[in-house]
Amino acid sequence: MRADKGDVLKRLSYIEGHLNGVRKMIEADQYCVDILRQTYAVRKAIEKMEALILEQHLHTCVPEGIKEGREDAVVEELLQLYNLAGNR
Repeated sequence: MRADKGDVLKRLSYIEGHLNGVRKMIEADQYCVDILRQTYAVRKAIEKMEALILEQHLHTCVPEGIKEGREDAVVEELLQLYNLAGNR
């Protein structure tokens, strides 16, 4: 992975903490809207982490792949990610 490992691990710790909080809220039969607010926060945190990894990938791995003559493979990977993200 080319993204700054420290930043990604910090974001993962934040996400894990939030998920544990959601679990505790569910176990304690907390108000549904409050639980959903927390799940939305988890989703946003994951999206931010994904954006960080993707940005680094676009700045490092993609240019390297193109320089190595793997343009088709690089484009295919990006298309797969685009489709996984639900953009199609």
